[in-house]
Amino acid sequence: MEISVALRRTKGFYEAVCALNTLQTNVSVLDQVRRERSELPELQLQAMRGFLHRTGLTVDKLDHLNIIHVTGTKGKGSTCAFTERILRDYGFRTGFYSSPHLVQVRERIRINGQPISKELFTKYFWEVFAQLDATKDSHGVSMPAYFRFLTILAFHVFLHERVDLAVIEVGIGGAYDCTNIIRKPWVCGITSLGIDHTSILGNTIEEIAWQKAGIFKPGVPVFTVKQPDRPMTVLQDRAKEIGCPLWVCPDLEQYESGAGPLSLGLAGQQQRCNASLALQLSKIWLQRYRQSDDQLAAPVVENRLVSQATAFKPSPIMVKGLEATEWPGRTQTLRHGPVTYYLDGAHTMGSMQACVHWFSQEIQQEESSNRGPVIRVLLFNTTGERDSAAMLKLLEPCQFDFAVFCPNITETITENNADQQNFNVSVENMLTRCLDNQISWQSLSGTEIKQGSESELLIKDRLPLLANIRTHTLVFPCILSALQWISQGRDAVLATAGSPYLSVQPSVTAKAEPLREAAQVSVLVTGSLHLVGGALKYLDPSLAS
Repeated sequence: MEISVALRRTKGFYEAVCALNTLQTNVSVLDQVRRERSELPELQLQAMRGFLHRTGLTVDKLDHLNIIHVTGTKGKGSTCAFTERILRDYGFRTGFYSSPHLVQVRERIRINGQPISKELFTKYFWEVFAQLDATKDSHGVSMPAYFRFLTILAFHVFLHERVDLAVIEVGIGGAYDCTNIIRKPWVCGITSLGIDHTSILGNTIEEIAWQKAGIFKPGVPVFTVKQPDRPMTVLQDRAKEIGCPLWVCPDLEQYESGAGPLSLGLAGQQQRCNASLALQLSKIWLQRYRQSDDQLAAPVVENRLVSQATAFKPSPIMVKGLEATEWPGRTQTLRHGPVTYYLDGAHTMGSMQACVHWFSQEIQQEESSNRGPVIRVLLFNTTGERDSAAMLKLLEPCQFDFAVFCPNITETITENNADQQNFNVSVENMLTRCLDNQISWQSLSGTEIKQGSESELLIKDRLPLLANIRTHTLVFPCILSALQWISQGRDAVLATAGSPYLSVQPSVTAKAEPLREAAQVSVLVTGSLHLVGGALKYLDPSLAS
């Protein structure tokens, strides 16, 4: 233990992030881990409780966090952000745990809406790391994986920093997610359900709904946005089986604002159902907080189907909270002179449909005010098992002039991006996917691919340094090089990232002439939150400071 304490004193934030990265599952064993997770899912929570105990915490202590637990396929983070902002504006000290992070890992653990400081992250990281490292041999197991560790760290931070409540976003699924060691949340929320993470959660919407409903607890009220009939039936059955009341949120338009439609800090039609859910979660949490302990008996669950939650008149604090909510990387617009970036981490079919709707509306308004040529650019990537071709098909009607693809690598100098390193997939696989996306886009756009112009995949000791072109489509080795080419030196903020170091072919430089001459360049960055986060590292330097 003395060695661990000394280690903690001599190592700082950067070393903590590097140590955290060693807990990522190496790509060579990731498939085995996924098989174990699907075959013995109940053991995941048992292991999580063991890790928690080794750090000096028990699940009993988590009851003191007054938790709001939120799951779903789309809109979990946005719903949590709305909820946290409302309750923070009421004067409560809030904790907020979310994933993934965009730029810095400490974004995942927030107090009063702000990522914890590097000093706090470093302090608690080495305390938890040392306790786990000192006990791993005696327990016959090693360290917890990346997300498990961060979840344990978040619980430690929130308890030691004495938050009044913690808003906890589920990682994947619900039933066997490591956040589900929570025994007594104050209220649970379910956002829109769809198909995602099928290798873990199942191939049907019913299987996925069953997993999401795994966070239900006896007597704890649950609120859900409106769902299709099949997943709603599963939620109802699970609520009846577990013994908890289930309520469906009303449309946002049904709330009595008294001053016209409620204004939201997050753009996009899909955010309206998230905001309604946040209002219901905030209201029930406030009601419970104001009650005395003897009034907190578990609600009686009637033998009936789902109930309709009542729309109410939001308080001025709630109205202000919804309007003031910020959640970067989700339907976010950044205007940098003649270049406007539209960033949305959509990565499912449903969320991509919402993204296209939002982008189409925004671009129509933007272009109507321009008197010169406007160029549209798509910057795209996906991860995991997602159907890239299907998502690109949804994007094709947006009529992009350029489609640019790159992996979720911020820059080719890995020393500069410890927070955004990912060991769960090989560089070869990442770049191969980009080339596949390029082929899919060419097929959709009906552009003939010239013989002899195929992009090479040059992976030896370093990433390739040349961008390769196939008529209006390009593949770059990293996010920074893609952004530098798209902006063509016209973005003053991006210029602070340094001089372009990517050497490109003369034909690629010539192809960029419309980007240099256009009155407006509109760039949609989508397909992956990791891609959006990598872009924001350079487009909004405050996030990396």
